Amino acid sequence: MMENIIKYKGYIGSVEFSESDNIFHGKLLGIRALVSYEGMDGKGLVSDFRAAVDDYLESCRTEGTQPEVPYKGSTNIRFKPDVYRRMAVYAMQNNQSINSFVEQACEEKLASVLT
Repeated sequence: MMENIIKYKGYIGSVEFSESDNIFHGKLLGIRALVSYEGMDGKGLVSDFRAAVDDYLESCRTEGTQPEVPYKGSTNIRFKPDVYRRMAVYAMQNNQSINSFVEQACEEKLASVLT
């Protein structure tokens, strides 16, 4: 099965292919910093991805900054008012917060899709 992401040291990177350049490329996902990499084939892409993550972490260490944590677990989602009201009522009736309701609903939806 082909995936369009790669993982290393807790970071996730995209996998894309440019037909016009005949090269694989990608960038780190889930952080604001732009960290990109490329390779002529899958092996080269993975190697450059890992080097890019290592370089990013080393740059942060050298600069004395904290590396960004990808997908740290917080988000701001807007809902249609009626959906939000129904979530709030459901959560109250089930003695849970809206946050725990949304997390549970997402877990149930994603249980069979992603690991």
